[in-house]
Amino acid sequence: MAEPLPVYRQQLSRSLSMRENILITLSAVTPASSVFIIVPAVLLGAGGASVAALLIAAVAALFVGLCYAELSATYPITGGEYSWAARLLGKPAGFATFLLTLVTGVLIIAVIALGTGAYLGVVWDALSGKWIGVAVIAVTTVIALLNIRANAWITGIALSVEIVAVLVLATLGFLHAERGPAEFLRAQTVHAGQLADVGAGALAALVPVALFAYNGYGAAVYYVEETKNAARTIGRIIMISLAVTVAVEVVPLAAVVLGAPSMQALLSSDAPMNYLLTSRGGELVDEVVSAGIAIAIINAVIAIILQIARLLFASARDRSWPDPIDRVLGYVHPGLHTPVAATVVVGVFAALAASFVPIRWLITATGSAVIVVYLMVALSALRLRRRGARTSRGYRMPLWPAPPLIVIGIVGYVSYQVLRDTWTQLAIAAATMGLGAAYYAAYLHPRRGDRWSLPDPLEES
Repeated sequence: MAEPLPVYRQQLSRSLSMRENILITLSAVTPASSVFIIVPAVLLGAGGASVAALLIAAVAALFVGLCYAELSATYPITGGEYSWAARLLGKPAGFATFLLTLVTGVLIIAVIALGTGAYLGVVWDALSGKWIGVAVIAVTTVIALLNIRANAWITGIALSVEIVAVLVLATLGFLHAERGPAEFLRAQTVHAGQLADVGAGALAALVPVALFAYNGYGAAVYYVEETKNAARTIGRIIMISLAVTVAVEVVPLAAVVLGAPSMQALLSSDAPMNYLLTSRGGELVDEVVSAGIAIAIINAVIAIILQIARLLFASARDRSWPDPIDRVLGYVHPGLHTPVAATVVVGVFAALAASFVPIRWLITATGSAVIVVYLMVALSALRLRRRGARTSRGYRMPLWPAPPLIVIGIVGYVSYQVLRDTWTQLAIAAATMGLGAAYYAAYLHPRRGDRWSLPDPLEES
């Protein structure tokens, strides 16, 4: 009789409901921040057709979400993408994916936190600047040490504030509509001070930016071992998070396009969303909503620290490091059920990055990581239903293998655009993965007898 395969033991607290997982996941996506920080790049490049670009990107995100949903339901492991890549594409690919997601996650925390001052500074000049971002990382790291349910409600309350901020923006736009829905198909930008038409190629080049604005709905898997009935619900959690993200980003954009007093002034503004707020609501409304966006950014920092701390904890549980490091990073507080050391380490490195690494370099280093991670997710999803493979206990994507093949095609197109414009972003992502694969070959593979055995996921009772 064959011995049963080893499984992970329950160390984190399985206490989250489906709704609470969604609250934390949406906080990591921070759709309101995307509306004010990422979506304006699409708006300024395509005018009214930015709405169409976001809807096209939503279709692409749907296929990515389908891959995430079935992979999460098949392997409900808090390590997320690297856990799938290691099991389905090989352990070197798995550790390469781990290092990329870890480094990118830490740097993204720094990038987001540094944006806090830009919006707090609208309310009070003294709250702008780099050190405000560093302070945000320090405070949010302490908050992330609380148990997962407390964090779910903290992030949920903050999420409600950012949704209200977006609703104010949308309401002002729709109440003062100057033009009709036909504007959503009119691709324009400002050139030499005048409105000019945008070609189909330039519009298509903005779709990857719109796709990036939605990123984060797959982060639900990082809380999967803390979610009740996770294997059966995680697919729905991911798809619901994606649907809410799309709605919260597309609706206010449509309102701004319809309600701006002047399209030329809107597309000439460095901050088009704030232009709409000021012109339709006044300076006070702009200040109040800017404070709400600052709260959204702080909320996202909490959620992403939670996410990356669990990624680092999972790596220690898989015995990725020398024993003393594994023991520290794999420690879970018996009362809080939180990976304390992993959380603190993530916060410390994010604070160091925010303090000493130029923001331009941080943006370059994180720019293409999402593309590469999506590629690894799609390749893993292609391997899901091979003969003798583990099957999902919950969600199964429709039309497999079409979704992962479509994602691979999208990644190919986006990579072409990136290589043409900013090839260094992909080079940094590739180099990071190369370091991960080299570490696996030099340290983990020679010790493969007792490291990276990759047990089966927890079976919920």
